[in-house]
Amino acid sequence: MRTLKGFIAILSLTLVLAIGAFSQTVLHSLGGGNVDLDAQGGKVVVLAVGASWLPLSARQIDVTNALAKKYQGRDIVFYFVATDSTRPGKNFASDEDIRKFAATNKIALGSVLRDSDGAATFRKYSIDQVPSFVVIGKDGKLVAEPFGGLDSAPNSKYDITVPISRAIDKAL
Repeated sequence: MRTLKGFIAILSLTLVLAIGAFSQTVLHSLGGGNVDLDAQGGKVVVLAVGASWLPLSARQIDVTNALAKKYQGRDIVFYFVATDSTRPGKNFASDEDIRKFAATNKIALGSVLRDSDGAATFRKYSIDQVPSFVVIGKDGKLVAEPFGGLDSAPNSKYDITVPISRAIDKAL
C-alpha cells in the first residue's frame, strides 16, 4: 500500500511539472540567456515567427522593424523567433548562421530567439505557417489569431501591418 501511495505521489508531481513546463514558453536568446515569453512584465509582445532559410523572412523583418519604429517608447517588445532546425538535415541552421541572418537583416541579437522547428511556439500559439506574427497582450494571452499570409510582391495591395497594428492598439 505504501508503494502504491508513493507511486501515485510521484506520478502526480510529474504531471504537475509537465503541465507547468507546457504552459511556459522559454526560448534561447541569441543575445545570451533565455527569454520567458510569459513573463514580460506587463508588456505587449509581438513575435515574428520565421526562419533564416525562408526568403519571406527578410520581408517579415522589414514589417517588424517598421512596427517597432511605430511603437517605439511604448510598453511593447518585438522578437524574431527563428524556427530553423537545430538538428542536422533539412532546414538546419547553426546559431552562427542565424547571427549572420540577423546582421544582414539588421535585427538586434537580443531580439532573436531560437525555437528549433517551432516546437514551442507553433503548439502554444496555434501557428500553422511561417512566416507568421503573433500579438500577445499584457496579460500573456493572444490578442488575435496569428497573422500569416505575408505577401512577397512589392506592389501588393495587402498591408499586413494594418491588422497587426490594430491588434497591438487593442492590447495597449
